[in-house]
Amino acid sequence: MEVRPNAGGFGAELRGIDVRGLDGAGFAALRRAWIAHAVLLLRDQVLTDDDLVAFSRRFGDLDLAPVQESGRSTVVGRPEIYVVSNVIENGVAIGSLGAGEAVWHTDMSYLPAPPMASLLYALEVPAEGGDTWFCSMYAALERLAPELRRRIAGRRVKHDGTYNSGGYVRQGVTPTDDPRAAPGALHPLICRHPESGREMLYLGRRRNAWLEGLDLAESDALLDAIWAGIDAPEIGWRHHWRPGDLVLWDNRCTMHRRDAFDPARRRIMHRTQVKGVAPPAAA
Repeated sequence: MEVRPNAGGFGAELRGIDVRGLDGAGFAALRRAWIAHAVLLLRDQVLTDDDLVAFSRRFGDLDLAPVQESGRSTVVGRPEIYVVSNVIENGVAIGSLGAGEAVWHTDMSYLPAPPMASLLYALEVPAEGGDTWFCSMYAALERLAPELRRRIAGRRVKHDGTYNSGGYVRQGVTPTDDPRAAPGALHPLICRHPESGREMLYLGRRRNAWLEGLDLAESDALLDAIWAGIDAPEIGWRHHWRPGDLVLWDNRCTMHRRDAFDPARRRIMHRTQVKGVAPPAAA
């Protein structure tokens, strides 16, 4: 196994590895690399849905996939797999999120116990567009001005559960534009990673977010100031997909987004999520 860190040390590619045959020592090394680099790319994997689920389970118990916008729930026989796709079959979308841009987010942070990790496997991808961007929430916190960090210390942020990252209303949710009344969970804005021990921002997504205890105008001003630094190239990494790519990210200390792509081009990805616990506040 060769670990090739990206420029800046955020994210890494692992080479010389087939996850189907990974022994205990190899998996332990992979997991250490994941904690160190937060996002791992493994190219040229050849995985069935059973293979993807089996490898994902080595990290822990898996969440069941959420219901898609089309009303479908999962891959038949594999309730752990969430299909991310723009493909339409017999007039019905086979997956979620379409072909549009997906905004910066942390997967399912609106839950009291968000997933610890997400794994995304590329089956079909367009030649252009649909790139996924990742950013380090360790670095995002380190970049905050000291005064801004002081103002948000000890605060909790409301993570809205109304919309998914593609802007679609989630199944069974009635939209509201008041984040104080929207469904979702409150999490500490500054957390400590339970394994690395490092402090990080935990933002979720910008839409309908609210800082507990503040009026909406003050909350929005603070959140806008925090989010202004998320697109900084030096804290991020852009991934251009190829079929067979498997990307694993630490959902606790990263965010990600997706570029739009030509809706006439097929894109099919299968995702699993590893169960987590409520993110702990920094001391």
